[in-house]
Amino acid sequence: MPGGRLTQQERQQIALGLADGLAYAEIARRLGRPTSTVTREVIRNGGPAAYRADLAHRATEHRAHRRRKAAPRAPGTPPQAHGRDAEAVRAYEETFTTVFMHQGLPTMTARVLAGLYTTDSGSLTAAELAARLQVSPASVSKAVAFLESQGLVRRERDERRRERYIVDDDVMYQSTMAGARGTAHLAEIARQGVGVLGAGTPAAARLENIARFVDFVSESIARAADQAREILHTKPEPAPDAGVTAARGAAG
Repeated sequence: MPGGRLTQQERQQIALGLADGLAYAEIARRLGRPTSTVTREVIRNGGPAAYRADLAHRATEHRAHRRRKAAPRAPGTPPQAHGRDAEAVRAYEETFTTVFMHQGLPTMTARVLAGLYTTDSGSLTAAELAARLQVSPASVSKAVAFLESQGLVRRERDERRRERYIVDDDVMYQSTMAGARGTAHLAEIARQGVGVLGAGTPAAARLENIARFVDFVSESIARAADQAREILHTKPEPAPDAGVTAARGAAG
């Protein structure tokens, strides 16, 4: 039923809808489900081109089994901050991880990045990450080394001399600019091919067009990132006090 877990039959209908080229919203309408449910299901299980109902169902069962086996919260462990639903947070982190994986990140690297982004501090030690993800510190270290090489995280030592891994307000900007530089490098290599293959030949013309296209894209990305950089430093407005909101509603 809507709001419950997807059944295997519903997953088969999703697979059929994708094969027919239906939009997520139309598939969701036919199932009587929110569009977000279908979108999350497909993205989490390979994307529209690779989605398989049987594999998706088994993966979901595996995740549920893994959660049941997870050790219960130890006595005295503080609850989730801000009254968050621990299960909802875990499910969201899985979805966030899947999005990073579809952007090309390895599974463990994607899990580490999602874990850092969903902490209020944006900062965790290797031990904290290992405990949070229930993996070995060596796995965390390898993932962080890759993320750092891509400009997606930075590291520093805290007052206890522990190394902390950080995603701050400017990490996404630096990563975007690094991507733009990488794209511009592709244009340079394409233009080298023009000289090698001979100007005026079909192959050289193709490479020149690629270079022009990539130049335009990389310059546009860099310009847009510079213009939007301040958004990353915008602090959220405090939520209105519930009592004040209710009083205003009654007065209206």
